[in-house]
Amino acid sequence: MEPIKYSAEDLFEWVTKEGEDFLLLDVRVNEEFDRFKVEGPFLSEVVNIPYVEFVEHEEESVAKVPGAEKIRIVCAKEGSAKYVGDILMNHGFKNVGYLEGGIKNWGNMLAPKQVASEETYTLFQFIRPGKASCSYGLIAGDEMVLFDPTRNVSFYRSFAEKHGVTITKTFETHLQADYISGSKQIASESGAQIFGHENDFKGAAFQYQNIADGAVYPFSQNGPDIRALHMPGHTPGSTAYLIDNRYLITGDTVFIVSIGRPDLGGKAKEWSILLYETLKSKIANLDDDLVILPGHFMDWGEANPSQIFSDKLGNIKARNADIYGISSEDAFIGFIEGNMRPQPEVYAEIRKVNAGLLEVGAEKQEIMDLGKNECAASAQKAT
Repeated sequence: MEPIKYSAEDLFEWVTKEGEDFLLLDVRVNEEFDRFKVEGPFLSEVVNIPYVEFVEHEEESVAKVPGAEKIRIVCAKEGSAKYVGDILMNHGFKNVGYLEGGIKNWGNMLAPKQVASEETYTLFQFIRPGKASCSYGLIAGDEMVLFDPTRNVSFYRSFAEKHGVTITKTFETHLQADYISGSKQIASESGAQIFGHENDFKGAAFQYQNIADGAVYPFSQNGPDIRALHMPGHTPGSTAYLIDNRYLITGDTVFIVSIGRPDLGGKAKEWSILLYETLKSKIANLDDDLVILPGHFMDWGEANPSQIFSDKLGNIKARNADIYGISSEDAFIGFIEGNMRPQPEVYAEIRKVNAGLLEVGAEKQEIMDLGKNECAASAQKAT
């Protein structure tokens, strides 16, 4: 017998379904495991034993693997996981599997969740667990518009085909630094228009439509209004999108826990001032019953019982009262500076890719795009 091959979608189902007990064995080197690992609300046991240890010290390494009825192995590309799977089965383990395509397939996988289904539209959240990020799709009539699409363009294409719609627009909440956007490729393949704020996209090497604060962007036929709300701070062009006066896609400005960092552009003080003004003059005046749909999450504890990352604004402000209650600009700057930590070096390159100013091959994109985001202001204390 040989170990079975399983998909990233299979893994997502197992880690998000109560009662799916299994051991996840990650055989990447310790440094890669510590930087980025599989997470999920019902993932009970994870062990990291590098592949090279199985090569050099087979018996000792096998002895470190806890006994489990079901073992699922993860590695960087696939081959190492299969190799370890063969070893385990040769040592008497029965139910053993390895991840198809390796950790990159987990990193790129998107899981659709229906947020709302109304008479004229349906709204979806696309969870990317490997990046702890969310993109969104809004369908009305025979059109779908996307918000912050990832580079997994084939997923959006297949999703549109499944629902019998055409992708007509992509809206960017800001110039992303932590992952490579799919908007440029989607536009070139489908003719969809890209929308973004000129404070972030001025100088981009592709055509885009500059959004205006308060402007409404309708569907061709009957559908909900999409209103752009400029909310600078995380970046100067950060923009939220209000759908049907009920749902607010906030990008990296409002998170369920914390807020978006304003220091990623190297102008922490200047952008902190912008963000403080956004919190006090814009977010504070929004309806507390608005359903917030963030661009990122920090862990699965933020998901609601339907495993959707959303909450009402009033609840979010109460949960983060220590941030929203800061009463002076200087104190807010102090909060940001007290939580600052280095950003991943690759972020500067990703910005250039997302502005069309740097072309990189698919393999390098895979490497650049891998790993959990570092976009929350208070994800961890500075060290």
